[in-house]
Amino acid sequence: MSVLTAALLLDVWERGQLQSPAQRAVLMLAAAQPDQADALSALSIGRRDAALLALRENTLGPRAVSLADCPQCGLRVQIDLNLSDLRVHAPEAAATWSLSLGEIEMSYRLPDTFDLLAIAQLDDVEAARLALLERCVTQVMVAGQPRPIGDLASAVIDAVEADMAQRDPQAQVQLNLTCPQCAHAWQAEFDIATFFWAEINAHATRLLAQVHTLASAYGWREADILAMSAFRRQTYLDLINA
Repeated sequence: MSVLTAALLLDVWERGQLQSPAQRAVLMLAAAQPDQADALSALSIGRRDAALLALRENTLGPRAVSLADCPQCGLRVQIDLNLSDLRVHAPEAAATWSLSLGEIEMSYRLPDTFDLLAIAQLDDVEAARLALLERCVTQVMVAGQPRPIGDLASAVIDAVEADMAQRDPQAQVQLNLTCPQCAHAWQAEFDIATFFWAEINAHATRLLAQVHTLASAYGWREADILAMSAFRRQTYLDLINA
């Protein structure tokens, strides 16, 4: 079972400070699966995020709390999440997928973390969108003749992206929310990589504070403190504060 121990969590937090969100997603997974960074980076985004959901559940438990601002009245809404409810059934994995649109025949693979890293420096949304498709669409034939993806109409591009989303539904999870104050209903995207990293950041800060307190009081090494269960660390902290 993949899990981030207290020591691994702190290591991930430290190493991820200067990394991009895509790099952090793989960093979190690779910490619990050493020497698998390339294989994890090659997972489709949805399959990577499914693995992140499992890692988060194993590490911090099956429930989580998130926040969202109502776009109608601005109220900050607390969202109580059961992580099992966020898992989306995905089709069987395939190396490539095919799509037919009239006389247009295309083959593509699903985007992975390598692709996100490759387009990360592009500031223009449309340029990044096209660059991603150029990496993932392996063949375009129009009336039997090869064509570049950039020559296709925007409606065709939209259809390819919609087909990709259908093949990898875990890559974009939407939460259905309702404001308790104004009753406005809306959808908000839930990104497990961003959410889990924010939790790691908060937990690391608390862990370092605990290590500081226990090391100052008892002279213990960081490694020994982190090797304790959370319950035992808290018991010692309670004794110090008694």
